[in-house]
Amino acid sequence: MRFDTKLPSNQTHPVQGVLFDLDGTLIDTAPDMALALNRLRLECNLPPMPFEQIRPQVSNGARGLLEIGFQLGPNDQGFAILRDRFLQLYRQDIAGETRLFAGFDKVIDWLNKQEMHWGIVTNKPGFLTRELVKELDLKPAVVIAGDDLLRRKPYPDQLIYAAGQLRLPPQHILYVGDHERDIQASRAAHMPSAAVRWGYLDGERPIEDWLADVILTNPTDLLDLLSPTPNPN
Repeated sequence: MRFDTKLPSNQTHPVQGVLFDLDGTLIDTAPDMALALNRLRLECNLPPMPFEQIRPQVSNGARGLLEIGFQLGPNDQGFAILRDRFLQLYRQDIAGETRLFAGFDKVIDWLNKQEMHWGIVTNKPGFLTRELVKELDLKPAVVIAGDDLLRRKPYPDQLIYAAGQLRLPPQHILYVGDHERDIQASRAAHMPSAAVRWGYLDGERPIEDWLADVILTNPTDLLDLLSPTPNPN
């Protein structure tokens, strides 16, 4: 298997749709998530943490951020109260600095011109996901959030359900994500996968060990991957 911008030779099904993870893949939410965490720390009389320390945990959501910010896990006393307050603070300025990663405007424009359906499958809570989609004026064909089904990634349920909403077989949809659980979910759904180097890699395992079908360095690599003709950009 080659780790570049070509799907492996055994990928015989043409890609007819694309699904994206949200945080760390399609959009850069790290500045606003980090701001909310540091505001919460200040409320608890703790100093702010460096952005570079927070960023790798953003894909792990409130649980990951509270773990590094307060050394608390879901089973610890006080976790639920801090989580709820963190989400309140985050929602107050949910799209203050959040943007599409550079190059995705071209990718989305190309997908729309090709009439290739695209959507979002994320573990982020639905009320935050849909608020962000609205704030950023995104127009995905389908949005599946972390609390829409009983199980979420790394289980394949969300991807299989999204494929059904797009009326496409999973084998014809590319899933793009920045965490190993994204690749685990896509493999379980029998969906080709792309891992991205620009995401919030937490360093637990090298991206090359995730067994993704392809690894992308820049969002516009998707144009080379999906377009029948070379991308001039």
